[in-house]
Amino acid sequence: MSLKIVFMGTPEFSVPALEALIKNKFEILSIYTQPPKKSKRGQKINVSPIQKYSEKNNLPVRNPENLNNNEEYNFIKSLSADIAVVVAYGKLIPKNILKTTKHGFINIHASLLPKWRGAAPIQRAIMNGDKKIGVSIMKIEEKLDSGPVLASKELALDQNATYGEIQKKLSLIGSDLLIESLKNIENGKAKFIDQVHSDSTYAKKIDKNETKINWSLDANKVIAHIHGLSPNPGAWFEHETERFKVLRANKSAASGNPGTLLDENLTIACKSDSIQILEIQRQGKNKQTTKDFLLGKKISKGSILT
Repeated sequence: MSLKIVFMGTPEFSVPALEALIKNKFEILSIYTQPPKKSKRGQKINVSPIQKYSEKNNLPVRNPENLNNNEEYNFIKSLSADIAVVVAYGKLIPKNILKTTKHGFINIHASLLPKWRGAAPIQRAIMNGDKKIGVSIMKIEEKLDSGPVLASKELALDQNATYGEIQKKLSLIGSDLLIESLKNIENGKAKFIDQVHSDSTYAKKIDKNETKINWSLDANKVIAHIHGLSPNPGAWFEHETERFKVLRANKSAASGNPGTLLDENLTIACKSDSIQILEIQRQGKNKQTTKDFLLGKKISKGSILT
């Protein structure tokens, strides 16, 4: 008999896990996701990828503003679920709700715990220049991302890979690892191992004030910054009051004063070496390759980019 599951998730990263649960015939009792949000202009209501998927597949979905109330506690408790699976839900689970299922709550976390606990593990790993990243299946406890780990799998980090690309890979790795973990729980073979808390690092949420490119860093660090923020929120520079997002770049051996455009192909000097932009996005426009961008916009050699 398959485990009866409450699922909690919100972004695209969560969808492969929910798909895998259904494919493997686990019983989904209820799905929780973040409530719909208005677009920036306030005209359109945007529902989460999990809500879209749930409604398309006639799955029961709830999107309360918060879980810290008797209604949600009583509802989840009434389901008599075996376990709850949380994948980038975006809300803290109250302590009393963590006790409402037979096997507690488990979470897919996109890092090799205890490294990079917190909201932005993939971005921080890339921006830090880490050589590897991974996924952990952990039991949720009251303290953020501190619970014992059931399973983990690592992935080598390529300097040329972006946050968006790594996120997709880890979502698929995580969904496979989730199914393996649930089967072990179901068969009584699960072994949770406590984290070494003294080795933990924290991946704080990305702040918009840290997204501007700092040309006074060396080229490797600038590229890590760019790729860690691509496609969203995007690392950027300004030229003649216009803001440009850089979505992908390569290292170049050319050198010059930091922030100086060294040629007509968007090679920009850093503290040491330089970067060549491969993908760029103007405000209000779609991303473009450098070749396509230069057909419509010229930035003169020698320009200082801020």
